[in-house]
Amino acid sequence: MKKRAKKFAFSVARIYVGLLLMIMLLERLLVYPAPNPSQGDWNASTFGAEDVSFESADGTKLHGWYFEHPNPRAHVLFCHGNGEHVGYLGGEIKSLSEHFGISIFAFDYRGYGKSEGKPFEQGVVEDGIAAQAWLAERNNIQPADVVLHGRSLGGGVAVNLAGNVGARALIAERTFHSMVEIGARKYPIFPVRWVMRNRYPSSEHIAKFNGPLVQVHGEADSLVPIESAEQLFAACPSVKKSFIRVPGMGHNGQAPDEFYVAIDAMLESIQTAQ
Repeated sequence: MKKRAKKFAFSVARIYVGLLLMIMLLERLLVYPAPNPSQGDWNASTFGAEDVSFESADGTKLHGWYFEHPNPRAHVLFCHGNGEHVGYLGGEIKSLSEHFGISIFAFDYRGYGKSEGKPFEQGVVEDGIAAQAWLAERNNIQPADVVLHGRSLGGGVAVNLAGNVGARALIAERTFHSMVEIGARKYPIFPVRWVMRNRYPSSEHIAKFNGPLVQVHGEADSLVPIESAEQLFAACPSVKKSFIRVPGMGHNGQAPDEFYVAIDAMLESIQTAQ
């Protein structure tokens, strides 16, 4: 009986270790499920965008689209989610540029769209830093004068930049306080906090940001629970911040008009302060 129990325990342990190793090996695919670059509309001229090539700090060649406004209220860097690329975003970014009267640079992290390389946390953040620098140089402003807009994974990138490079303002859309904690919630039987490499500790970074913040999150978000978004918001020391809580909205739901009204008011406030 003891021998049988030991054999069973050994089999369970072997399966557990095997599953843990599989999750560790698949982490990049789980964190960065980049869509096929052949999908989407890659004709920049369709949307009146400028096709841009630039490089990250380690020489990785990156790609993005710049939507220039003739008289911009602000210069915005858009950091997209982990299931998107620039080829999906042309219509949306053009609409944001026209609606708010802003110039926007939307770019792809390494391994996404037409950008080269493979994604990992440090590299993706460096890509964001390079994109912010490109936008600032293009418009003869400082990187800290750029408005950052991050969605989901892109929120982790934007928050890092806001806290460590600086930003005129920050827009955080359905994003998290810590990717490790999201992973631990999704896989509670595994030691995710010990083994996860892509950590994105956003609460630590946003604690260094004192500028205007507009944040939106859905109460029905099953991927990033609203409690995570609330922790991120609470960690920001700014007195110029607003949190828009949306009943019934999931992770990929349409943000309400209230979100865009808040962005417009924030843009107005930073214009007035100049």
